[in-house]
Amino acid sequence: VAISSDRDGDTIYFSTQGGVCVEENWDRVIQIHVDILDGIDVADIKSKLPASPDADRMARFIEALFRFYVDLGFAYLEINPFTVVDGKIIPLDMVAKLDDAEEFWCRKKWGDLLFPEPFGRSLTPEELFIKEIDAKTGASLKLTILNPKGRVWTMVAGGGASVIYTDTICDLGFAGELANYGEYSGDPSTEDTYHYTKTILDLMTREKDPRGKVLLIGGAIANFTDVASTFKGVITALREYREQLRENNVRIYVRRGGPNYEEGLRMMRELGSELGIPIEVYGPETHMTRIVPLALREE
Repeated sequence: VAISSDRDGDTIYFSTQGGVCVEENWDRVIQIHVDILDGIDVADIKSKLPASPDADRMARFIEALFRFYVDLGFAYLEINPFTVVDGKIIPLDMVAKLDDAEEFWCRKKWGDLLFPEPFGRSLTPEELFIKEIDAKTGASLKLTILNPKGRVWTMVAGGGASVIYTDTICDLGFAGELANYGEYSGDPSTEDTYHYTKTILDLMTREKDPRGKVLLIGGAIANFTDVASTFKGVITALREYREQLRENNVRIYVRRGGPNYEEGLRMMRELGSELGIPIEVYGPETHMTRIVPLALREE
């Protein structure tokens, strides 16, 4: 028996021909799709199983296994083979994959489980700090340092937007100057946004570059993230790093839309005058990545 997930839901696989030869008998594997909106209660598992004295027990076992699969945030689970002895189901071998995106909801159930880092790479203290914040919130905060001496830094709201901004920077020939990759989304709190911004500003201002540096605060049009609320965290961090930003000749370009974006953009415009730092601000009327060539036009 196995369960795997895809964008439409989950698929349960069941076969009486388990073991190392299951692939050779794939035509005998029963597949039961569980729609993401319907759930296991709608699926009539027993009617899809081969007729046998153990059909009731198998159906209950598969249903319980599916609930376990969902409750603990699995992405794949396979028990192969298993057997029935004196009415008891005995698993003999198992393989499973957990979805690390479920960490916020499943951390207490997982206990001290740690996900390994990609082969050959260890986290910097700053990346680890953001990862720890991410694990404690329902929002998404990601940070990867690509080139700590890079001159182009990004603070992009949204996972998809972060990919688009990165592609645009690289398309314009600045891949070697791109300092970081990451995103903040899911309506992070003002405090979490403050810590995220402060971490980036600290990294960006450690080493001076005579050519100056660029910070792109971008994103698409938010669905539910309060732009003004998150910008309060950004602004607090920018105020703290006023002198470092001026010493490093940092230019900031902002493009954002979504709930309360007018208030958020107004605060950012006023901040530029207050700090004496060049901050160009654009709303949803401007194409999402337009600030990238604007920021790099003099390079």
